[in-house]
Amino acid sequence: MKSRSHAQRARRWPKLNWAHILWFSFIQAGVVLAPLTFCWSALVVCIILYLLAGLGVTMGYHRLLTHRSFQTSRVVEYLLSVLGLLANQGGPLQWVAVHRVHHQHSDAEGDPHSPGNGVWWAHLLWWMPHVPALDEPRHYRRYVTDLSRDPVHRALQRYHILVPLALAGLLYGLGELWAGVGLSWVIWGIFVRTALLYHATWLVNSATHLWGYRTYQTRDRSTNLWWVALLTLGEGWHNNHHAFPRSARHGLRWWELDLTYGFIRFLSLVSLARHVHVPGKVLRPALVPSRRAGEACTVLPGSMVGNE
Repeated sequence: MKSRSHAQRARRWPKLNWAHILWFSFIQAGVVLAPLTFCWSALVVCIILYLLAGLGVTMGYHRLLTHRSFQTSRVVEYLLSVLGLLANQGGPLQWVAVHRVHHQHSDAEGDPHSPGNGVWWAHLLWWMPHVPALDEPRHYRRYVTDLSRDPVHRALQRYHILVPLALAGLLYGLGELWAGVGLSWVIWGIFVRTALLYHATWLVNSATHLWGYRTYQTRDRSTNLWWVALLTLGEGWHNNHHAFPRSARHGLRWWELDLTYGFIRFLSLVSLARHVHVPGKVLRPALVPSRRAGEACTVLPGSMVGNE
């Protein structure tokens, strides 16, 4: 029998992204130690860092850098980007590039994590193969030309691994000073918190394209799912987001809790955020749910946010 060509073998067994796989395995190995190192102060550290890193991803990486749903000063933007680094989901350039590709090809050919390839692919397996378009800077930078011009964001992308490592050292030192629980703070503040935030983020890729309800007729299969929204600080109102990608507000009904938008509104009230975009008339009773995706957003009225 004639042996298969190299190209055929490559399609069957793609090149793996060993850096991602080994890092995730390392995080999971650390989680195994969680029951052996539990203390209440470590749990508090875990919750606080989950919220900070989560906001770094949802408010910083996603709503600010990816979609520019609001404007803020460079100092606040860089601070949110640093908080995003704490999530251990990579640097800002690559994260934003992957998400922009997702919106460009949502649930179609080219979507990095479509459930059309299986729920486990969408949730967990999509980042394991090495995909040059998403993993090599010379390819993915074409999706983030705006961020690539910023030397600070380029530096954060290049040295993103140093921030979590520095945090681990800081947690160990502070934990030892607090009550000799440095290892406990590292396990719960780095390993447990990172694993929880990983799966919460991936649920947006998988669960909110499979289950839940659809308020708007978008070209993809995005849905709104309340329990994912709780875990992801508002990102689970995914159908709303795909209908109005530039909206800073994802929870569009009064009961669709969106903590990330709450923090954006707080920044606007203290004059640290401006030009906050929300869907123009989406909350008015006269608007029917069949409004098509891609309609313009208006700027939130109020003295603390400008008009655009």
